[in-house]
Amino acid sequence: MRKVLFDSFIHGPLTEPAPEPDAAGLAELAKAVNRAARVKLGRSLSIRQVDAGSCNGCELEIHALNNAFYDLERLGLHFVASPRHADVLMVTGPVTKNMREALQRTYNATPDPKWVIAVGACAADGGPFAGSYAVEGGVKDVVPVDLHIPGCPPNPKALLAGLLALLQNVA
Repeated sequence: MRKVLFDSFIHGPLTEPAPEPDAAGLAELAKAVNRAARVKLGRSLSIRQVDAGSCNGCELEIHALNNAFYDLERLGLHFVASPRHADVLMVTGPVTKNMREALQRTYNATPDPKWVIAVGACAADGGPFAGSYAVEGGVKDVVPVDLHIPGCPPNPKALLAGLLALLQNVA
């Protein structure tokens, strides 16, 4: 074990360096999302995330929106704990039989106007879990969906772009 640790100090990590972030593009996208939220709602956008039975890959990317790099709060967009305070429901994963009623209740508790975003491949149609005895299907099989953000999982920039698309295309 000591030899392995010693070798790792000498040779360094064997992974490739991460690509440089496009800070200017991200800042522009973030400002556009904030502007669109203020125009459509007259205030910031409140998001409630619902896990309907996912593997947690999409949740990790959604939670990255709150980290220091993406910092969703600086735009006035924020995640809320109650669906009664939300404008948008971000639903991840295939809807399992055990989560069907919970998702319907969450949707019904969200005040109008409300929008539903299906996040990831599983939320679209069940993904690799489709056809399982425990899965009802995609989010659209339980509640109306306004936008689907594809990916397995979609990255935070794609999530921001999806929020912007939603705000620009709703009445």
